[in-house]
Amino acid sequence: MNLKIKLYYILSVLLFTNLFSCSTRQQADFILTNGNIYSVDKDFGLYEAMAVKDGKILKLGSNEKILTHYRTTDITNLDGKFVYPGFIDPHSHFIGYSLNLLRANLWMSESMEEIIERLQAHQETMMGEWLLGRGWDQNLFEVREMPDNTLLNDAFPDIPVYIVRVDGHAAVANDKALEMAGITAQTRVEGGEIRVRDGKPTGLLIDRAMYLVSSLIQAPTLNEKVELLKRGQQHMFAVGLTSVCDAGLPKESILLLDSLYNTGELDIRVYAMLSPSDENFECFLPRGPYMTDHLTVRSVKLFADGALGSRGALMKEPYSDDPRNYGILVDDMDLMHRACELALQHGFQVNAHAIGDKANSIMLNMYADFLEPGNDLRWRIEHAQIVDPADFDLFGKYNIVPSIQAIHAVSDMGWAEDRVGPQRIKGAYAFRDLMDRFGWLPNGSDFPVEHINPLYSYHAAFTRTDQYGNPEGGWYPDQLLTREEALKGMTIWAAKANFEEDTRGSLEPGKFADFVVMDADLLIVHESLIYDLPVLETWVGGKRVY
Repeated sequence: MNLKIKLYYILSVLLFTNLFSCSTRQQADFILTNGNIYSVDKDFGLYEAMAVKDGKILKLGSNEKILTHYRTTDITNLDGKFVYPGFIDPHSHFIGYSLNLLRANLWMSESMEEIIERLQAHQETMMGEWLLGRGWDQNLFEVREMPDNTLLNDAFPDIPVYIVRVDGHAAVANDKALEMAGITAQTRVEGGEIRVRDGKPTGLLIDRAMYLVSSLIQAPTLNEKVELLKRGQQHMFAVGLTSVCDAGLPKESILLLDSLYNTGELDIRVYAMLSPSDENFECFLPRGPYMTDHLTVRSVKLFADGALGSRGALMKEPYSDDPRNYGILVDDMDLMHRACELALQHGFQVNAHAIGDKANSIMLNMYADFLEPGNDLRWRIEHAQIVDPADFDLFGKYNIVPSIQAIHAVSDMGWAEDRVGPQRIKGAYAFRDLMDRFGWLPNGSDFPVEHINPLYSYHAAFTRTDQYGNPEGGWYPDQLLTREEALKGMTIWAAKANFEEDTRGSLEPGKFADFVVMDADLLIVHESLIYDLPVLETWVGGKRVY
């Protein structure tokens, strides 16, 4: 008996028996049948059917079992399609991504000349007096050198221009913008750098120096922000994201999100990390963790260093391709220590950005001053990108979560070894080593640093190749994860990193009905197809949002 005939038979029997025993079956809002539903629970089960009521999962099982025990007027035949828990990005920038929709998209630009062309096209629709862009990466240029503002000055002599690097840790401003910010060759910034050549600023600003210019840029109006957040949310639903971490937010952004959830204007679930400011500490920490169905505020974000691409990552030894440079300590040590004290006191998680091996060592050892072995506080190292082999065991000893972004390995593999050399690269992007020592890994994207699609980082985790399969066999393939581990990294392990594994991250009774429908089996589909796989439907709390 084929599946369709079998399903018809079951429905006929149930329709007849329903006349006499309707009360014996529990009411559901809707039922999915005839699917391939991956639960991604501890058993990693595969089921045919799922019943949902009031935005939560009632039960998973066979068609016969679900239709025998639950009744509804809304039955959807999945016709063999695949269902996964809603994808979760454990490290991203939702608000930043959404507001960047106002900026020229410079992602994958291959020269400053191409950047100028994109900025000129964007100028026709720019808002306000500033011409803005985001996404350039000098490692894609023919000459892999950090740019200056010469071409920006030639093309835009009379308006301020500010373009941010793909990682958000460096920017180039034209002379008009530097003049407005009062930046000269003598200007100094703690935790940042103003690049100078021949006694004149080049326009290149790194880390904290960026704020001198960015602080002058007029923010969008409230109505513009709301509209941009709604647009950004739809982009996320289109790639299957139902929950995201926003890694570092000021007070006003968190209050805005909360208000939009209260009015029902947003559906995406957000785990918000507090930026390390006195305003945030005073407003949120004394109240303790704040948790609703859509917004969680229970962590503090710290910045130990900058990024590897801009040579701001803090290293124990100088850069192999810049022997006088050790990188930058971004947040003051006293600030980070104080933040750890306050977080521990008020029940908050600490999540520290650490990319260089010295930054990772500083944070691991600082955490060790506060944490007991075997704790379940889940303090996190965001990125954990380059780790001294001597420090790896601290992750497991103090239960410190390595929050990785596998896609960074693929984006950086063309130049990362030049930065750190053949020895230190063995402790870089070391996902298998981290997995073996810690036992589970949340895997995000850091969008808009990388593409918003979580399948890109999923692909990178188990292939360590680009979308075209290069290099063959994968870049340092001893650090590969399995497909099952990669899927857990963007579902149940991502939820666990946020203390949310009891409500989302897997498809189990009592959890939110957050799920994604696709027409491919992610565990067996050929890797060359993954970048182009469409999401057919996205559901949040039993509501179809895409």
